[in-house]
Amino acid sequence: MTDTIARPAGLDAPFVKTLISVWRAEDAYGVWEKLPDSKVIGEFIVTKAQRREIPIIGDPDPDVMNRVEKFYVAVGLDIERVTGRMASPMMKMSHEGFGRVILTVGRLVVISKSLRDVHRFGFESFEKLAEAGEKLVDEAKKWIDAYPAVADI
Repeated sequence: MTDTIARPAGLDAPFVKTLISVWRAEDAYGVWEKLPDSKVIGEFIVTKAQRREIPIIGDPDPDVMNRVEKFYVAVGLDIERVTGRMASPMMKMSHEGFGRVILTVGRLVVISKSLRDVHRFGFESFEKLAEAGEKLVDEAKKWIDAYPAVADI
């Protein structure tokens, strides 16, 4: 009899698959090759109890900043998957954990979001992670559908 470990819900969502591929693309030496997907992107899961323990004073951890950046890169790639148009994320963050991220398609800004409290960036579950990413992709698609001429410039 073989033991199989149940795959956490949400890991098979299209957005989460894209995020996993973004993470795995940086594994130049194959260190994460044998790790399950849930371990590779496990840092995105931050429970309410964990969130409360994270101080918001001081500079955000570089790993957290990397996580935020990879999340929006995955959003951009998923926008491209859904619409066939390349989306470019741009993020500006202060050393205190406040900033803004925008994603553009052509000359169209499809996402503009203020970032606050990035020290505690994360999601309750893989399902919540998938919902958040897919919501942003759907929002961007609506803008592209409304203004295709601007998106094609």
